[in-house]
Amino acid sequence: MRMLVSVRDGSEALRAAEAGADFIDLKEPRAGALGGLEPSQIRDIVAVLRRHQPRVTISATVGDLPIDAADAILRQVDAVGQCGVDLVKVGVPGQGGAAACDLLRRLGATNWQVVPVLLADAGVAANLLATACAQPFPALMLDTQGKTAGSLFDFMPVKDVAEVIRQARTAGKLIGLAGALRDVDVPKLHALQPEFAGFRSAVCDGARTGELVGDKVRALRRALMQPIVEGGRLGVHLGTPA
Repeated sequence: MRMLVSVRDGSEALRAAEAGADFIDLKEPRAGALGGLEPSQIRDIVAVLRRHQPRVTISATVGDLPIDAADAILRQVDAVGQCGVDLVKVGVPGQGGAAACDLLRRLGATNWQVVPVLLADAGVAANLLATACAQPFPALMLDTQGKTAGSLFDFMPVKDVAEVIRQARTAGKLIGLAGALRDVDVPKLHALQPEFAGFRSAVCDGARTGELVGDKVRALRRALMQPIVEGGRLGVHLGTPA
């Protein structure tokens, strides 16, 4: 399981990469769940990482834009993609209806490596997941819009998360989990085994809007690499609710 860490500047980016993060995700946590940085800031961070940590994979969000602003979202996808990132992340409400499905189809037709972030605060509709799986995205993510009412697993039962993972993998996609995940969620992550898990809150000094702490990244990286076992078996069963 690889580790994604969200950062807001070059200093945090280097700190996270040096502490073992596999993916460096560029966002501004003070601007919302998927708050976006200015393209000039993204380019500067990309330049720093390419120079000092050339092996790390870099993603960046387009910002918290409303689902009915598809044209603006697509313009921002172009702007972020042109900054030299590997992946462009776009938030899509899991219950976004026809507008969300239309956006997914339009995102699938871009020239960029787009990763839809399915915001699962109210679950993920079956038709929306099917639409996402049918597009040529390299990966999908589950995340949450709200960051103060618990983690992804407080919004979505483990068995439902497992079903999203199953469908994504059947469609040939990598799958990542995020959403205010903390060290107490590590056993569930080990049971589910997504390709990557994303963190911000758990690796900051205080709230997710605080400063990233390298030692917290290292500790969480170690925990992800060492499955937590109870009595010789994983302490989470995929058939039971979170």
